[in-house]
Amino acid sequence: MRISDVLQAKASREVMTISPDAGVRELLAVLADHNIGALIVSSDGVTLEGIVSERDVVRHLHSEGTVVNNVVRAIMTEVVETCDEDAVVDDLMKIMTDRRIRHVPVVHDERIVGIISIGDVVKHRIDQLEFERDQLDSYVHQT
Repeated sequence: MRISDVLQAKASREVMTISPDAGVRELLAVLADHNIGALIVSSDGVTLEGIVSERDVVRHLHSEGTVVNNVVRAIMTEVVETCDEDAVVDDLMKIMTDRRIRHVPVVHDERIVGIISIGDVVKHRIDQLEFERDQLDSYVHQT
């Protein structure tokens, strides 16, 4: 299975972005309002400049208690693991597990086309296992 299959199965393909100059308070509001764990950082909504997650906020909160008065640029991750739509899901799952990454932007021709979360990958795997179970059950119970 390819990442494009996972993207197509998502309820929404909308990619939420935030400007690197936005405040951390705005970041927290967007994360909470959309019930998501990370945002792609992009000045134009198309080009990847970084990613910022709840984990980034917590890490900076621990080291500097005034993180909410800062801007996204100050806490974002600039070196981002990405994939393209043709990437194999199992390969990405291994990368996410090994590197402890929960969100991976999907990029095509240097443009953001989606984002895959560990939850998306797990859901896809569960759906795949349920399909295989149903196929086996159908085969066993054929008359």
